[in-house]
Amino acid sequence: MAPTFLPTEADEDDLTSINEAPTLTTLTTTEEDEGDLRYTMESYVAEVSNTDARTSIIFTLHEKAGALAETLKVFKDFYIQENVGDLAEILKVFKDRDVNLTHIESRPSKTHEGHYEILVECASDADAHKIEEIIQLFKRRASTVFVHDHNTRAKQNKESIPWYPQKIADIDQFANRILSYGAELDCDHPGFTDEVYRARRKQFADIAFNFRQWWCVRVHPQFRGGASVYMPNCSGDKIPRIEYTPQEIATWATVWDALTGLYPKYACKEFNHIFPLMQQNCGYSRDNIPQLQDVSDFLKDCTGFCLRPVAGLLSSRDFLAGLAFRVFHSTQYIRHHSEPKYTPEPMIFDLCSDICHELLGHAPLFADSEFAQFSQEIGLASLGADDATIEKLATLYWFTIEFGICLQNGEKKAYGAGLLSSFGELEYAVSIKSSPDQKAPEIESFEPAVTSVQKYPITEYQPKYFLADSFESAKNKLKSWAATISRPFHVRYNPYTQRIETLDKVTSLQKLAAEINSEITTLQDALGKIKTVA
Repeated sequence: MAPTFLPTEADEDDLTSINEAPTLTTLTTTEEDEGDLRYTMESYVAEVSNTDARTSIIFTLHEKAGALAETLKVFKDFYIQENVGDLAEILKVFKDRDVNLTHIESRPSKTHEGHYEILVECASDADAHKIEEIIQLFKRRASTVFVHDHNTRAKQNKESIPWYPQKIADIDQFANRILSYGAELDCDHPGFTDEVYRARRKQFADIAFNFRQWWCVRVHPQFRGGASVYMPNCSGDKIPRIEYTPQEIATWATVWDALTGLYPKYACKEFNHIFPLMQQNCGYSRDNIPQLQDVSDFLKDCTGFCLRPVAGLLSSRDFLAGLAFRVFHSTQYIRHHSEPKYTPEPMIFDLCSDICHELLGHAPLFADSEFAQFSQEIGLASLGADDATIEKLATLYWFTIEFGICLQNGEKKAYGAGLLSSFGELEYAVSIKSSPDQKAPEIESFEPAVTSVQKYPITEYQPKYFLADSFESAKNKLKSWAATISRPFHVRYNPYTQRIETLDKVTSLQKLAAEINSEITTLQDALGKIKTVA
């Protein structure tokens, strides 16, 4: 099925597709690449599915500046006809090999002056060997080649790596690629037979599904070459404010009363430092459920993190990719009033956990710089990783951001949101000692290589927790472990452009080195001024 495109008035060159399925993959460029196709056709994110195996190929052709017809070269029988150029003829290479195309797009290159980038999408019934033959031909004859495989479990190209977002606006493209809608309830859910509650859940899910957080603006041609910059939506489309019902506020108050009395004793010092600030700045109180936008604005000021409403359960790959941009997907609904001290929602990736879990468990620590960076490192490690690595990162997320404990002043303290939003497990994890009635949980040192393969239950207290010396220690261990991930590149997040920079060639490394040198110069100047004052 061909993708649907939505051209925007802000940037006519950026064409973005609607995504409904959870997986998309890509291949790196050739060694001869002097530019980066990910910044030319980057806005093309094809509609994908879990079953179809389809491939998109983006390639750049050498030619003098001029019309598209003059720029296109003829690929035929593995040769380029130097003096002829016609779109129909260039596509003959696919026709001769019985490879049907479902989409084609071309545009002047932003990185190769006088060249065109051409994107073609191969049909799902195309022969993988024929596609590989065409790719190898393009690698030998084109300036650059960039390949997307649309399903990690049914690849048409053996060298492909999983697709990952390159700019923050891409999150809007996969945020609704949900595995289950937030309004869907299992038969054992306390609200399953409550039609009013089910309608309320659907209302929250619909709000999130229709929400768009970022938009594209085209800047002056002299700034960054006239490239597109993606900014928070300034059109007034903030996270919708929810008028919670008295019954919902009463449920929140019950949870608030049970948890806030435990925090001073069992929560980590960073949480206890930030929680009063949330009350002062975000409307946290027993009788008020904070609004996501207010909390998001506060986090943005503190660490650059922001919240985004989500309609249901995302894939682990998509959820972790959001963390790479310091974006946390959050629900807005609350647990059923009949059981305020219990939520049956799956907490893995927090996407069906309720607002108590999100705002009491997660949000406060995103205001801590070390914790925010640790969370982002998990997200960055997931970009371009294979499925096996994603599973390991999901496990690391579970035992840290959800159920992590750390050592402070010789005592175990909780920093995981699953503990900080569960009064029963909070006390159990950090203080319970073995007795005839209850066995104490196992405590092991946090080592990513070990933690990442630990199995865990999702419907009962954890039998094992992993203890970190500090957020900084956990972050450093995670970064060292992430360096062992098998992928042919490294990535970094640029907070100024809100883009992921792929460090896979000399030019990108030179740019990074120049930025580091500039920061070192700034540090030296600052140290010099301090010494002068002293």
